[in-house]
Amino acid sequence: MLRSSSTSPAKPRRFSRYTPADALAVVLYLGLPLALVFLPLDRLPWLTRDPLLGAYLLNLGVYAAVFIVAIIAARHYVARDLRILATRPWFTIGVLPLLLVVMLIVTAIVVALAGGVEVSVNQSGLEEMTAHVPWYLTAPLLVLVGPFVEEYVFRHLMIGKLSRYVNRWVCYVTSVVLFAALHIAGREAITVQALAPYLALGLVLVFAYAWTANNLMFSYSLHALKNLLSVVLMYTVDISSLTS
Repeated sequence: MLRSSSTSPAKPRRFSRYTPADALAVVLYLGLPLALVFLPLDRLPWLTRDPLLGAYLLNLGVYAAVFIVAIIAARHYVARDLRILATRPWFTIGVLPLLLVVMLIVTAIVVALAGGVEVSVNQSGLEEMTAHVPWYLTAPLLVLVGPFVEEYVFRHLMIGKLSRYVNRWVCYVTSVVLFAALHIAGREAITVQALAPYLALGLVLVFAYAWTANNLMFSYSLHALKNLLSVVLMYTVDISSLTS
């Protein structure tokens, strides 16, 4: 818990055990995308008429379902973490942009060390989606729902709660690696170059979560801020002109 008398965070808080709601959220997060593979979606007129918009709506539906369960499961932690951040609003407002800059720098370094930029299938899909889906539809998924679901799964459950049973450094590494891997799994070959941007993002998010004494809402705010920047750039900057 952040102390008002110091800029240093307190020691990581103790969390309760996993709950049935936690288990349901994870099952939905992993199971719903898998279930969609076996459903006869090609028979749905609204999906075949505009596949990109349809794919977006399916993703929104999956994440919205997990989001609702995750909010219910973590409601006490969400309320407590918001109260903690509210005691030091200027700290939160000031540090978030700084960590966003750090995230961009770390990403550039990690990508360079990995051998350069390799546009992932996930990133290509997002860029293609922006050409067909308006920003006011993509923003709720990319800025509000998606970041919370991922912070809940990869930080709250995988670090906050798992550290009750496993060394926290093991939890940190597991969180970073799985966060990166699941962003490209099933879409392309898992290579260091493809993983690099997500490894960098995961590193900074894990640092933010741990540095603020496992504050879910702080890491969520940072993740949402980064995605907001990405949405703004995708809809205002011609990426192809920068890489041609």
